[in-house]
Amino acid sequence: MIEIDGSVHSGSGTLLRYAVSLATLIGKPIHMKRIRAKRQKPGLRPQHLQALRACATFSGGGLEGDRVGSQEIHYAPGSNLRGGDFKLDIGTAGSTTMLAFTLLPLALHAENTCRFSLTGGLFQDFAPSAFHMQKVLIPLLRRMGAEIRMEIKRPGYVPKGGGEIFLQVKPRREPLEPLRMPEQGSLKRISGVSLSSHLEREKVSERMAGRCRELLEELGLEAEFEILRDSEAHQKGAALMLLAETDRGCLIGADRAGKPGRRSEIIAEFVVRSLFEDLSTGATVDRHLADQIILFAALADGGSTYRIPFLTDHIRSNLWLVEKILDARTSLEDRILHVEGVAFSGRRDHA
Repeated sequence: MIEIDGSVHSGSGTLLRYAVSLATLIGKPIHMKRIRAKRQKPGLRPQHLQALRACATFSGGGLEGDRVGSQEIHYAPGSNLRGGDFKLDIGTAGSTTMLAFTLLPLALHAENTCRFSLTGGLFQDFAPSAFHMQKVLIPLLRRMGAEIRMEIKRPGYVPKGGGEIFLQVKPRREPLEPLRMPEQGSLKRISGVSLSSHLEREKVSERMAGRCRELLEELGLEAEFEILRDSEAHQKGAALMLLAETDRGCLIGADRAGKPGRRSEIIAEFVVRSLFEDLSTGATVDRHLADQIILFAALADGGSTYRIPFLTDHIRSNLWLVEKILDARTSLEDRILHVEGVAFSGRRDHA
């Protein structure tokens, strides 16, 4: 039985999602208490509940305490990861990408190809955007040997949600390969995607991209932009992302969602500032990827090494989890993070 106190480190829903995902992979029951204890509304929210139930459905496991507001759960994963087709609706604007993070490790070690249609929020504060997952995380997971395809079917924003992403994941019979990015290298290219929904008359997509170009020109840089004007979302909304690529293979992203009262130009200024804050540290990953990749590095065969921009509670949480649940060895010195993977290949321990 794995015992987890959900109040440690970040005290966030990330602890729940990653802990349940890892427990499902290795086939061990988990008891978690004080879930999201450090959040304003502690306990399970609909997006966490959906992730928890998705793991149980995926593996044929048993679950107790699965209700909104619950701060304690008992979960016993089932005996196999069947794979197949899954259609999951969070029912709110809760993060679809966080749900996807929970399912990706399982899908990589399933018996069959997995196809996920996930509905909820795609662009909101305090969660990685669908653009970041599509353009940063997934390309680096492909570099580690994963076969993943992702499509953004419909944008979704706070408060209505209704956005949809599609993921196809082929199972991998061997462990993931480690990710080694010790040096940032030289900036090779900056690209961007500027999206707005039902805001064509206000020219929000053009204004966000235009302000980014102005700021980059002041730095002697240029960016190629994809301008998207959407009319399928359930409400008005916007999202902006910049991606920096280096000659050493680093992908460093920064993004921001729109919301009422947040001007297009302010969104652009935030994104440019965030991108260059991370780049200026010499980091080889951005502030979001720094914690996201830990779980996959811990499952890989060999040591992954990369330089983080700064230490966060999410990084602390994820390092603690992979050490506790997988017995992975990790170290962090002078912002160089090393994760020695356990070479997980899909063989599950039913202890």
